[in-house]
Amino acid sequence: QVQVVESGGGSVQAGGSLRLSCVATGRTFSSANMGWFRQYPGKEREFVASITWNGDNTYYSNSVKGRFTISRDGAENTVYLQMNDLKPDDTAVYYCVADVERRKNVQFFKMAYDYWGQGTQVTVSS
Repeated sequence: QVQVVESGGGSVQAGGSLRLSCVATGRTFSSANMGWFRQYPGKEREFVASITWNGDNTYYSNSVKGRFTISRDGAENTVYLQMNDLKPDDTAVYYCVADVERRKNVQFFKMAYDYWGQGTQVTVSS
């Protein structure tokens, strides 16, 4: 069993930065691919970024590439999402996700992830 808990959301002005953290509990964290999704009101959750279990590979949506960075700290069982140059369109609820099966080539899809956090709100004002 893996539990993921996000923190670090909040309100910021356009152009500002936030860092989201996701603490994962459970013995399988070190072997799990991890990621972030976000959800706008009334919309489906969409992929933001992911990182493989060993940190060797990262993936980003086109909308955040070059502005967001995903990383992980195995010693702390934590995944981070550093968000820079935030835009009002980044306003959403952000979810941390874990794929304990280490599925290949499906990291952009919700179905690839077994565990989801409760979400943390990010609000960017213009």
